[in-house]
Amino acid sequence: TPTPTPTPAPAPAAPSSAYSAGLNSFTNEDWDNGIYRKAAGFSIPDTAANKAAFVTGASVKLADGQVRKVAAVYDVGAHLSVMLSGSALSASAVGYPKTISVVSSTSGTTTPPASAQPAPAPAPAPTPAPAPSTPVVSDGSGIDLVGVNFGSGVFDPSNVPGIYNKGYTYADESYYKRHAGLGFKLVRLGFLWERIQPKLGTELDAAELGRIKQSLDYAQKYGIKVILDMHNYYRYYGKVINSPEVPRAQFAETWRKIAVQVSKHPALYGYGLMNEPYNTGNNLWPQTAQAAGQAIRKVDPTKWIMIAGDRYSSAFHWQKYNTQLINDPWMRDPKNNLVYEAHQYLDYDYSGTYSNRAETFAPMLGVERVKPWVEWLKKNKLRGYIGEHGIPDFSPSAVVATDKLLAYLAENCIPSTYWAAGPRWGENIMALDVASGKHRPQLAPLQKHAAAKKTCSTIGPL
Repeated sequence: TPTPTPTPAPAPAAPSSAYSAGLNSFTNEDWDNGIYRKAAGFSIPDTAANKAAFVTGASVKLADGQVRKVAAVYDVGAHLSVMLSGSALSASAVGYPKTISVVSSTSGTTTPPASAQPAPAPAPAPTPAPAPSTPVVSDGSGIDLVGVNFGSGVFDPSNVPGIYNKGYTYADESYYKRHAGLGFKLVRLGFLWERIQPKLGTELDAAELGRIKQSLDYAQKYGIKVILDMHNYYRYYGKVINSPEVPRAQFAETWRKIAVQVSKHPALYGYGLMNEPYNTGNNLWPQTAQAAGQAIRKVDPTKWIMIAGDRYSSAFHWQKYNTQLINDPWMRDPKNNLVYEAHQYLDYDYSGTYSNRAETFAPMLGVERVKPWVEWLKKNKLRGYIGEHGIPDFSPSAVVATDKLLAYLAENCIPSTYWAAGPRWGENIMALDVASGKHRPQLAPLQKHAAAKKTCSTIGPL
């Protein structure tokens, strides 16, 4: 993993075979004349020549004579974001209209600088068409990308349906107020299927439905959008969906009933069909997700439907376990407003338990772990959402990795919800709300990215 430790190397004389590229001329909250404000990086047009020249490990010479190593390159629609080692760059010294040269290239040709973008911002593509470019708006009116999970509704899953306010509870109004104040306008609200429908095939439980509607009302009061998360791991009372006891049609029908009750609520953002399917046994999750999605679409034609991946939705393992999710054309059609949900933690076993307190995390680890999934989304012109990511309070390196992860997701217009927040977490190492009220270092990167200018008009990357 490239380390971002500042190494201001003395500038060697550039070889005559240097390849130069012109910077993108856009400026917004994240970019200043094509120079990234938050870390060492710059943006250039996504051309074949630029891609070939600006590769990880290459040395580049800036307009002020500095030479830096390329730490990472991200393909963002019509642009390449090139991240460098060392501290942030000065836009006035090295930004557009100046050029940047690759000096470790052995290529013998010098290519004229790539033409600068005529537009002051990446090209807007606000319609949900399967356009390859990142959908961007320049006026800051875009969507919120940083949110949190309220998880207490899924506590005590071994006692279902259980007793409300004993084994489990939902966040009261104070939590919506607090998190809106912190800048988080997206909440993934977990609930259990056995609580909303204690007996398969029957009407929804009125009391539990009332609690979910009350949660949506609190969210609406504070300008928060809610993704309803059925947190059941592909199971109902321990039996997998598509087993004789839990027919697929009943799962789809339950979601149809939920949609009938909540689809018109202004705070509803999306339907999270199923948290972290795993050991599904029958490989029928793709057809099951499609059946539930189509059942919802009979009631609600537009709100997002979040389709999680198998193997606990791991972004890193996505391409091994989840390519068959889109075998059916319906699951690929952008008009259906489907969003593919992955989860990603940083610890060695991807579990989010962080059992080794001595473990440290490379700065780009989060980016590297979600990249296989993001590349799959781009290749197939799909939308994505990180439903869970989270880090322990004892790890400064995890805070840095989260900052880089959120920057990468934002470049691709991918929203995320941090695990976790809300009541009853005690002193949990990942929780943003703890009983003692002590400082939560995880808030810094989350608030930083939540406060960034909103330039994504819709969920990407497409």
